[in-house]
Amino acid sequence: QVQLVESGGGLVQAGGSLRLSCAASGSIFRIDTMGWYRQAPGKQREMVALISSGGNTNYADSVKGRFTISRDIAKNTVYLQMNSLRPEDTAVYFCNALINLKDYWGQGTQVTVSS
Repeated sequence: QVQLVESGGGLVQAGGSLRLSCAASGSIFRIDTMGWYRQAPGKQREMVALISSGGNTNYADSVKGRFTISRDIAKNTVYLQMNSLRPEDTAVYFCNALINLKDYWGQGTQVTVSS
């Protein structure tokens, strides 16, 4: 059984920073792309940042220059460093990973940015 467990969400003022973590556990033979998505109330889930097994990254235009995705392969963990947070970044953030050629999602962590 493979699981993704997120941590690091919370309440922060505009301009502040948060760091999200997502650890994969279970019977893992390979992990390909890992990433973060978010869903704000009344909106569709959207991609925030992706990182390949080779370290290539891709960001949504709205977070470029403010967010940084990274991963620790040895720990099967992906991180999202979020700086200069804005109220419009408020959402539930979900971790996603392609593990053993199957798609997995975390349970989500709430990020709230107050103005």
